[in-house]
Amino acid sequence: MQLLKNHLYIVSTPIGNLDDITLRALTVLKNSDIILCEDTRRSIKLLSHFKIKKKLVSYHKFNEKKQLANIIKYFNEGKILSLISDAGTPLLSDPGRLLVNECIEKGIQVIPVPGVSSITSALSISGFKDQFLFYGFLPKTKNDLEKVLTDLSEKEYTQVFFVPSKKINFYIEYFKKSFSGRKILIAKEISKVHETFFRDDIDKLKIFKNPIKGELTIVISEKNKQRETFDEKKIVNKIKKYLKNYSLKDTVQLILETEKIGKKKVYNLCLKVKNEKSF
Repeated sequence: MQLLKNHLYIVSTPIGNLDDITLRALTVLKNSDIILCEDTRRSIKLLSHFKIKKKLVSYHKFNEKKQLANIIKYFNEGKILSLISDAGTPLLSDPGRLLVNECIEKGIQVIPVPGVSSITSALSISGFKDQFLFYGFLPKTKNDLEKVLTDLSEKEYTQVFFVPSKKINFYIEYFKKSFSGRKILIAKEISKVHETFFRDDIDKLKIFKNPIKGELTIVISEKNKQRETFDEKKIVNKIKKYLKNYSLKDTVQLILETEKIGKKKVYNLCLKVKNEKSF
């Protein structure tokens, strides 16, 4: 296989088990002049395992803007460049978008070298519908998280997230509020020695009493439309009752605690009742 000059190769690497690397990925890396790495310290371990010695250039979210001009110079010199992330497929919740767009703008060909992804790996064993939405890392703050999950709870598709293991209990609390009636798969350390899968109904899911370590990929099942049926007249009467003594925000929360309805629908219904002032 002959690599083409003035091309950028986006190379997928293993997410745990080194045997998962593809023959094409090895060929591309061995024949690249320069390999752009998210973390050279981690990448050198992978490359050393396969006896690949190439010039490594650090390229991560903190320096990607600064590095653009230098990288384009390499292309102008006729170099063959590959981009790898710490694990999996680059650009999926990893740096690289700025570089790819710069290459497209300057007429530099961008070539994918497919391989392992924790997203599709977790999805493939979930048993959920394959029409899915990948969000990546969820917001860390309460207000931003509530806003995002309120919107996502209305989507019918299977959904995939990345979550830091040390904050899993924080996110579980909000998953239960936003995705009631759905199922969840928590995939830990996919393809690694301590690979573990947790499956449950979100409504029954309990917090982890003992800390869990490692990288987590969360898959939440498609929306169960049957759970969305509700007696609107009954709900409206409840809203009127609560609004006499509680704020709009508290009323929404009280309804969510007793009814299996999406948060966005509850909020809109409460707002409608409040604006009509019929209570």
